[in-house]
Amino acid sequence: MGMNMGSGIGRRGGSRGRAPMAEINVTPFVDVMLVLLIIFMVTAPLLVTGVPVDLPESRANALEQEQEPVQISIDTEGRVFVDDEELSRGALESRLRDIAAEQDPEDPRQIMLRGDKTLDYGLIMGVMGELNRAGLSRVSLVTTGSSETP
Repeated sequence: MGMNMGSGIGRRGGSRGRAPMAEINVTPFVDVMLVLLIIFMVTAPLLVTGVPVDLPESRANALEQEQEPVQISIDTEGRVFVDDEELSRGALESRLRDIAAEQDPEDPRQIMLRGDKTLDYGLIMGVMGELNRAGLSRVSLVTTGSSETP
């Protein structure tokens, strides 16, 4: 029972050939991950859904809320949307009454009203009148960040 100890060259040397490399090259993996990161960074802002509304600017601070508010949007053409669902004037009135009937009297639901800044003031006031008639009194007008006073 003899053991061949070789001439001290070891497994990697000599005439036996090359041993398999036990290291993983992570450079291609990092390259692919960086490309994916760039793709996600570019496409993420484009994934925002909703009604396109050009909001006016304001210096007011954001409000704190416990429950999800109802989003009411009025686009540039005067179409009214409740949570991204387009409604006619008659359907708006019944939908607002349904929302008012579902809410807790001690903790009324917050209504976020988004109106395009190019809209007629009377159109926004008409929707606010419908909200008031339905009994929804916690209405907030949504604006973009802050701006200087004219």
